[in-house]
Order: sequence, then structure tokens, then C-alpha cells
Amino acid sequence: MKKILIANRGEIALRVMRTARKMGIKTVAVYSEADRKSPHVRFADEAVLLGPAPSNQSYLDMNKVLAAATSTQATAIHPGYGFLSENAVFAQMVEEKGITFIGPRPHAIRIMGSKLAAKEAVKAYQIPMVPGIEKAITDVELAKKIALEIGFPILIKASAGGGGKGMRIVHNLEELPDQMARAISEATSAFGDGSVFIEKYVSSPRHIEIQVLADSHGHVVHLFERECSIQRRHQKVIEEAPSAVLSPELRAKMGAAAVDVAKACDYLGAGTVEFLLDDQHNFYFLEMNTRLQVEHPVTEMITGIDLVEQQIRVARGEKLSFTQEDLKIRGHALELRVYAEDPLDNFMPSIGRLEQYQRPEGIGIRVDDGYEAGMDIPIYYDPMIAKLITYGSNREEAIQLMNDAIQNYKIEGPATTLPFGRFVCEHEAFTSGQFDTHFVKNYYTPEQIKARELAEQQAAAAIGLKLFLEKRKTLKIVENGHSNWKTRRLC
Repeated sequence: MKKILIANRGEIALRVMRTARKMGIKTVAVYSEADRKSPHVRFADEAVLLGPAPSNQSYLDMNKVLAAATSTQATAIHPGYGFLSENAVFAQMVEEKGITFIGPRPHAIRIMGSKLAAKEAVKAYQIPMVPGIEKAITDVELAKKIALEIGFPILIKASAGGGGKGMRIVHNLEELPDQMARAISEATSAFGDGSVFIEKYVSSPRHIEIQVLADSHGHVVHLFERECSIQRRHQKVIEEAPSAVLSPELRAKMGAAAVDVAKACDYLGAGTVEFLLDDQHNFYFLEMNTRLQVEHPVTEMITGIDLVEQQIRVARGEKLSFTQEDLKIRGHALELRVYAEDPLDNFMPSIGRLEQYQRPEGIGIRVDDGYEAGMDIPIYYDPMIAKLITYGSNREEAIQLMNDAIQNYKIEGPATTLPFGRFVCEHEAFTSGQFDTHFVKNYYTPEQIKARELAEQQAAAAIGLKLFLEKRKTLKIVENGHSNWKTRRLC
């Protein structure tokens, strides 16, 4: 594996390239017209223009990506996350071209790409699952019957997707037809597949995911958990590792379950198994993400394992160089996704030019990004600017370091989620570890950030006035008869 094409953009493209360079492997960047000046294009050894800015004409065009790999004689493709990373057709096309796909085999992507197929695949391993129907439906009358059997509230979920699309919570029979129609419409629009399934809604859940690694020699390990319960619109914003609520015994059980899920689909490489944890600490299998996760850095920080390096080594056919017994949790890590979104306006996208962009620095601070001052945030892609990661010897230290890092992260231009990150890290529910996926709904309002900003401005003004009054008492004007200020008129 002498040369890798990274079929992605921004921070994840740079992240993969840095590890590849460390391993002595050359890299090929691909880019759209909107990303001509992006850092990942300059960092790579070679770069190929895919096409216009819209992703369906550039990063999602499988033929263009494969042509770029062929023309540059790349022997492997790393898909990053998003775009083509969980596309089984693309993985198959890569293999058929004789190029190594740095990720799972196509059949594993297919199985885990459908929530229902995934549940069917792991049945034999007796992995706990939320009560519900185990087949896709579009019939409202059948949905009513199922809902009455399992009891309200229920959750309608798109079979083919994630990220909160095609997902609806239904509290009673009367609202089910409308919510069903909405879920089917959204799923069809987002994934081209309107089939949905129904399961019992777990009311105060925590979102816990387990990182797994599997090689082609039958070895599968887990690298512990990540807590991903701080979300807005079903999208993660802050993640941490390890979770504040898992006991060693529960961690071992969930880790073993995640390993079984990987075995169920003959998994290869890095993947993530997601679980819901209820308020009684019962866990339920949700789905498997067959790619590198956005939040993988927190796992790297507490284990010392470079996950991208492991992906590459596994794709080269190497055995994992460590066993489950070799892996230990050391310290605590947090990650804040810094989005170009306005937390004062319902997290709406805030596209614009980065007039100022200054990263925080220091021991225990890591910034994975793909932007520089003067660049524009394109409207065509995910609005994430960066991932801000902090690491400490314990959770309290990591949180304090995150607060300091947020304060020292200077971004001017678009609104960002930095103030929201600070709000979370200072909130008692978060610092105490007593929170769930409803944190934003239960505790957050824009007015709280506005009130804090106003209080800080008033405090700064009061300090400024105090200093001025103190200095004025000692201020002396030197008399100078020859001063030009007295002899010349100002123009």
C-alpha cells in the first residue's frame, strides 16, 4: 500500500493524511470546486478535481472518485465518514477495480446499513433489543396494532437511515397516522426508502457506543465506550470517553455484546456499535456504524491507539498487534463539535467567512479541523468547522480544560456552537454526570447564553469604569510652555 486516495474533504481528510504520512504512505486528495483552497488539498502529495461544489457532482460521484484513484495509481481508498463511507455499492466497485477499500467488506455494510437486517443478524447472539416489530412497514393500520401491543410511547424509525431523519416519537393513537406519514415522507426523501419500523420508546435514555476493531485473522476487540448523549435534533454535539455511569461490569458486558455484533456480520476494520442505556442501566442494541466515527479522537486519547493506523494495517492484512487484555482506559477525554450553527437561533446554519480563526493550544488540547482564517464555510456540506478535543487525568480536569480551550478558541464571522459547549460544560447536570439524551430539551434555552453574555459585558464595563476612576485620580498633565498643543490650531 504505497498510495492512498482519501475520498473525503476537510478535517477527516487531513486526519487520515497525517497518519498515512506518518506511516510513509503517499496520499491523494480529491476536491470540489468549492474546496480548491482547502488545507487538505495542499497537504496531500497529489490532488484531483472531481467537479462542481454539489456533493452529488463531486464527492458522491463514485465513477469520478474511482477514475481519480486509477489516474493517480492509488492502491487503496479511505472513505472517511459521511459521503461514500457506508455505501456498499461503492465498496464493491472499489474491490472490483482491484483497489483496497479501507473499511469493512461490502456484505457487512449491507447488513448493518439496514436496522432491521442488523437486528436479524445479531439474533443468534442473544443481544438485548428494544421491544418492537422486526420488519419494515408502511401500513398505518398495522402500525396502530403494533403500537397497542407494545404500548405508548413508541418510536417510528426509518429502516434505511439515521441522523434523526425519518424518526418520530408518538405518544398516543390519535397522532400516529400523521407522524407515520411524516416519517415515511422524510425517509423516502433522505434515503430513497420509505420503509419504517416501530419500537418501544425508551424515555430517559443515554446514548452509549462501543468502538470495535476486527482483523482478517478472526481477532475482534473493543476499545471501550463513548458517551454521546448530548445531542440536538438527534445529532451528537459533545462526546466523551469513558462514560461517567458505566461500572466495570457493565462496560465488560456491553463490550462483549459489541464484539458479538461485529462477529455476526464478519466485520473487518474499525466500526462502532451503538446502544441505548435506560435509567435502570439496561442496554439495548441500536445499530452499527460501519466506518470511522466523527468522535473517534476521544477513544484514541484514552487508549493511545491511532484508529486510522489500525484501519490501514487491517486493510493490508496485518493482525492486530494487541489483545483485549492489553487495552486499558487511561484518563478522560471530551470532544466538542464546533459547528457553524447559531445556538441562539435554534442551531440554524450560520454560513460565512472566517474573518478570524485562532485555535487554542496547550497540553491536553487537540483540534482536528480543515479551515483557516479567510476561508468561507460552503453551503453545500456539513457545517462542522472543527472538533475540539481535551484530555485530562480525570473527567473534572478534562471538563475544565475544555472550558479553557473554548475561551481561547477565537472565531469571528459565522456563529458557532462554542457558547453552547461552554454552557454544557458549566451545567450541573453535565458536570455531575446525571444527564441523558434530553439534556438540550430539559435544560437549554438561548436566553441563558444571552444572559451570561450580558452579565460578562456588564462586569467588563464595571471593571473598566473602576480602573478609569482610579487612574483619573493620579493623572497629571505636564505643563509645557513650548508645547505645540498650545501654539498650533488643530486641523
